[in-house]
Amino acid sequence: MNDVQDATSPGAALGGPVACVSKVELRVACKALLDRDTLNKSDPCVILMVQNQGQWTELDRTEVIKSNLHPVFAKVFTLDYYFEEVQKLRFEVYDIHGTHSIGTRDDDFLGGVECTLGCLPAENKIFSLAKMGLTKKNFFQVHAEEISGNNGYVELFFCAKKLDDKDLFSKSDPFLEIYRINDDGTEQLVHRTEVIKNNLNPVWEPFKVSLISLCSCDEDRKLKCLVWDSDSRGKHDFIGEFYATFREMQKIGGGSKVTWDCMNPKYKLKKKNYKNSGVVILSDLKLHRVYSFLDYIMGGCQIHFTVAIDFTASNGDPRNSCSLHYINPYQPNEYLKALIAVGEICQDYDSDKRFSALGFGARIPPNYEVSHDFAINFNPEDDECEEIQGVVEAYQNCLPKIQLYGPTNVSPIISRIAKLSAGEETIKDASRYHILLILTDGVVTDMADTREAIVRASYQPLSIIIVGVGNADFTDMQILDGDDGVLRSPKGEPVLRDIVQFVPFRDFKTASPAALAKCVLAEVPNQVVEYYSHKAICPMPPIPSCDSPTSLANTPTESLPAVGTTA
Repeated sequence: MNDVQDATSPGAALGGPVACVSKVELRVACKALLDRDTLNKSDPCVILMVQNQGQWTELDRTEVIKSNLHPVFAKVFTLDYYFEEVQKLRFEVYDIHGTHSIGTRDDDFLGGVECTLGCLPAENKIFSLAKMGLTKKNFFQVHAEEISGNNGYVELFFCAKKLDDKDLFSKSDPFLEIYRINDDGTEQLVHRTEVIKNNLNPVWEPFKVSLISLCSCDEDRKLKCLVWDSDSRGKHDFIGEFYATFREMQKIGGGSKVTWDCMNPKYKLKKKNYKNSGVVILSDLKLHRVYSFLDYIMGGCQIHFTVAIDFTASNGDPRNSCSLHYINPYQPNEYLKALIAVGEICQDYDSDKRFSALGFGARIPPNYEVSHDFAINFNPEDDECEEIQGVVEAYQNCLPKIQLYGPTNVSPIISRIAKLSAGEETIKDASRYHILLILTDGVVTDMADTREAIVRASYQPLSIIIVGVGNADFTDMQILDGDDGVLRSPKGEPVLRDIVQFVPFRDFKTASPAALAKCVLAEVPNQVVEYYSHKAICPMPPIPSCDSPTSLANTPTESLPAVGTTA
């Protein structure tokens, strides 16, 4: 499934420096591979590796194509494309000899190439396979396309009737290939169906493909479709071909189907009464609209921002200049820097500009009992402050009235905000999403309860950002982030979706506030889309604009949000 996510930067339209994430599809092919087999040809497969913190890890792999030295792979690699980062890729080609894990000692390494994602333009990129002893005649080709917004994907249901029988003792084993014909006349494989064994009337499994992959969002672009009788040795027998366009496909409806004669040009020339080699039928078509973060924002989704501040004693006496809570009249402390950097972005997405401000780990008036969930304006009935400046003032006014204490328990606040967002879920529309910013100077002491709270919160319209202030060892905090593995509750239950982003502030001491905000908010757009996609909640209708819709956008669609994941 080639779900497409519109990654238009909300910052570009709304003024905030939110990270822009695009999707890129990579299609690969090889030419003149080495033949490592004795009785037939190599059975190639390509593994895509990505470099993360200096380590290469496998991201995905293609199918295995039997007995072929010039394979064109149907598998599409889908990657997030960060324009501001150097993303290193490595493609490894193997001749596969078994059904076990690819890349074992039983398989022959045919070659590999390394490149960066940024070097792949939206056109064919050809590399020579870099393996010791290979000649420059061995080529590896990558075709990259950026997935643009207002796109979507189509689900196609194909079958065929009365195909030619190419086998002597059984019936043909047909499969269908669809190629897009580019402006320069080249052909790009879009999809290859599965093989239907021993059947002249095959019904192939429905498949989904992005509109930009299928026809470059051009309804009249020609598509070349080929039907083959599969051979286990890779010597497939040609049954026939036909040409189609996406506009023709959309004529389906009202119980009617779209059919094409499957023609073999050689038979047409030689046989006087030749009609066709069967017919291919499009029995159903479903066009899905894919929604982006910006679609939800433009539809009126409000981002409610809550900040939770650590007032434990490890921060130091606020009256001491060495304290992390020290109020310097000439320069904001780290808590204020992080609060302002993130808050000023979030307030662009909240119409009333009112933010909840909470504290934890302090003894509070009037009884000076320890609280891990209190309003820093000391109004439990209304913990909201007017704009970010109101939060700053409440924070500064709060410090002289409380006693810093401990421990560092954050699960009560996470549970509170999760419960609040769960109550709003009954609205069943995409009108409100929550961001909880936790500012803390140390490692969480209620880690088990915090993990449990995060797992519960992952089912709600909520994202959690944790900024580590000061120079403490935050190694354990990476567990909550989930980037190095799926976060689980103490009982082993995994999060429904990754909702936590942890960032140590010290990494941004010399950077601009925008750099910090960009980092901590980078994952939020995908998290918003992922939540509403899981709930199958579409954006509310946007305010009409003067933008001209594309022809595809005018086509009636089956609305379905997209999840920001790999194909």
